[in-house]
Amino acid sequence: MNNFDPIDFSQMIPVINEDTEFFPLLSQQDEDEMRNADIPEVLSILPLRNTVLFPGVVIPITVGRDKSIKLIKEAYKGDRTIGVVAQKDMNVEDPTFEQLNKVGTVANIIKILQMPDGNTTVIIQGKQRFKLNEPVQSDPYIKAKVERLPEAKPKVSSREFKALISSIKEMALQIIQLSPHLPSEAGIAIKNIESPTFLINFISSNLSLDLTPKQMLLEMKDFEKRARLLLEHLTTEIQMLELKNQIQNKVRVDLDKQQRDYFLNQQLKTIQEELGGNTPDLELEELKKRAKAKKWVKEVKTHFDKELEKLARINPAAADYSVQLNYLELLLDLPWGEHTKDNFDLARAMRVLDKDHYGLEKVKQRIIEYLAVLKLKNDMKAPILCLVGPPGVGKTSLGKSIAKALGRKYTRMALGGIRDEAEIRGHRKTYIGAMPGRIIQSLKKAGTSNPVFVLDEIDKIGADFKGDPSSALLEVLDPEQNTHFYDHYVEMEYDLSKVMFIATANSLSTIQPALLDRMEIIEVNGYTIEEKIEIAKKHLLPKQREMHGLKNKDVVLNNKVIEKIIDEYTRESGVRGLEKKIGSVIRGIATKIVMEKPHSPKVTTQALEEILGAPIFDKDIYENNEVAGVVTGLAWTSVGGDILFIESSLSPGKGKLNLTGNLGDVMKESAAIAMAYLRSHAEDFGIDYCIFDEWDVNVHVPAGATPKDGPSAGITMLTALTSLFTQRKVKEKLAMTGEITLRGKVLPVGGIKEKILAAKRANIQEIILCKSNQKDILEIKEDYIKDMTFHYVTEMSEVVHLALLETKVKNAKNLTRTSLKQ
Repeated sequence: MNNFDPIDFSQMIPVINEDTEFFPLLSQQDEDEMRNADIPEVLSILPLRNTVLFPGVVIPITVGRDKSIKLIKEAYKGDRTIGVVAQKDMNVEDPTFEQLNKVGTVANIIKILQMPDGNTTVIIQGKQRFKLNEPVQSDPYIKAKVERLPEAKPKVSSREFKALISSIKEMALQIIQLSPHLPSEAGIAIKNIESPTFLINFISSNLSLDLTPKQMLLEMKDFEKRARLLLEHLTTEIQMLELKNQIQNKVRVDLDKQQRDYFLNQQLKTIQEELGGNTPDLELEELKKRAKAKKWVKEVKTHFDKELEKLARINPAAADYSVQLNYLELLLDLPWGEHTKDNFDLARAMRVLDKDHYGLEKVKQRIIEYLAVLKLKNDMKAPILCLVGPPGVGKTSLGKSIAKALGRKYTRMALGGIRDEAEIRGHRKTYIGAMPGRIIQSLKKAGTSNPVFVLDEIDKIGADFKGDPSSALLEVLDPEQNTHFYDHYVEMEYDLSKVMFIATANSLSTIQPALLDRMEIIEVNGYTIEEKIEIAKKHLLPKQREMHGLKNKDVVLNNKVIEKIIDEYTRESGVRGLEKKIGSVIRGIATKIVMEKPHSPKVTTQALEEILGAPIFDKDIYENNEVAGVVTGLAWTSVGGDILFIESSLSPGKGKLNLTGNLGDVMKESAAIAMAYLRSHAEDFGIDYCIFDEWDVNVHVPAGATPKDGPSAGITMLTALTSLFTQRKVKEKLAMTGEITLRGKVLPVGGIKEKILAAKRANIQEIILCKSNQKDILEIKEDYIKDMTFHYVTEMSEVVHLALLETKVKNAKNLTRTSLKQ
């Protein structure tokens, strides 16, 4: 079927518009024969997507659907008669019988052309109108029972009808004259048509009308009414063409403004509908309707109305139209003055916080205080909190719990890696691709002006040539300024004073001082082993069971097993790693259940090692005191506390101090201060001053591969050196932490809670601290430290008195001036 004869276009004349529609010069006799010819009872139905076929008219159609191609080819081999019906919705790709109009046209296939681009073009001619009755088949294409619709012969002798036909001819010729793209031969063709029926069908087919009015013309039974409706369409088309020419050529300046605006709007509406969107009028009405429902202050309403007037003046085809429309929609979407009602039930709020997070008493207490004050004074500004602590302790998730406790919406903004100030303040909308800042976007998403707003990882904001986002946050986080926060895109001030900002950070050292000063710092310390066990039992284990589809009875972890996971498989302040390990255990059990292998739901320490493998970390162990110069210190790391051994030894030399163990500058200075203090107070400790120049001192802090720094090992260094030079024993199960000065003063240090917990894990019973650190011990639950003794000191002499025994170590050296020679 690919080798068809080329169509003879010389017998076809283009008419009415620039679309490629053709017709033969049909005689009255041919028309009478078509009107009286019988049609089959059942027709193969060809759906047309975007045109309507009228009796007598010849049109080319491009066939692309597989069903349609099959229908055309089979009909072409037969009697070439098919039924052509327009779809109700041109966007439907494969219409069913119900999706077709009920009136169509019997057509005869004249030619089939295989075009160079691979498409199939079919030339068809309409014969008679018919009505669809019922479907016969739907595959491979639609066949249906039809009945012919008789054509009422017009009363040609009527003077009124003759005038009507004459007007139609004249208007059609006028349209051809007004359209520069239509050839003059089209006018000749119109003049040569004698049959009024064919004239109306021909002009209806080729007139630039939408599918619906064309289908209406085809379905009309009364021929005179059809002619009058066509005359109305021709009148409108002439007016549209005249107005278009007048606008383009600027000839008729005295055209009535109202009429001109009407036709311009009609053109714009048509363009918008063709593009598949709402008309500009509908969009403007929708914006006005939404704005009317908003409870805006006067300034916002005035600004919106002004911007809406700008939109009305912009051509919808212009690029600025979509920019202005998006801007107005943002103003409507923002929750201006819209607030959720706070829940002032303090007992309920505490229950919610306790249920979601174990411990974290400081944060919970601060939220309860805020709620209490807010209940007494409703217009109180929201606090700006900054939760600082190691990873995995629940800082970010705490924001969700606070929102739930307060009954507010929750939104979060990740600040890690942000380097562009526009991320906070937005871009001016005059720029291409401009957007509001993420503060405004988050409020739009939350749908309220008083959400709990988490600024996550505020310590990881960057800065480059595009600006400094942390400086832009100064306005956001200042309670005195954020009532008038200005976003470059919104171009209006927005009140952020009711937003409860909660920032999270792992370290305060990288936060800009001015930004830090605006926030209320709350330290979120790491969890104790007891707290981790409780968190695992109440939160992590149930969560992992549910996540992996197991029930409570399928997996049971007792305290001993959980403690082993904490001590030997994780080394962290938080519980993120613990959750992962519990997940690994549950997956191991789930695998055995699915594979029907023997197992016990109660996981033992032996079964734990089978699932997780050998322990990753060694448990901290206290070492004996039989060696002089070895003292246990306490250290703080990013993953919690740890014990630290300070080792020292003597070797013959000239009084040199050697430091090893990958120590930082501050720790090296602590060792130098300890040595200087010991030299200056040698007599107080019973040390022969002269021996300092006869021995080299070697100080080592294992493990050598781990970098160490900080001042908290000061008193430990001095105690180790005093023990070394006096050869006195250090008290058993004792540890210490604190900074020293050259005068022998003991200064406070940080991370006390983590250090104490590390000491407890190592079975240490006594701890020496600076007296100023006593307040930190009061914040630790008594149950966690009930078997421990704390000594609070202010002078180094007190430390030596508490730490060193009068007993000498085994095989003690006789360190006198002559001992080296002996």
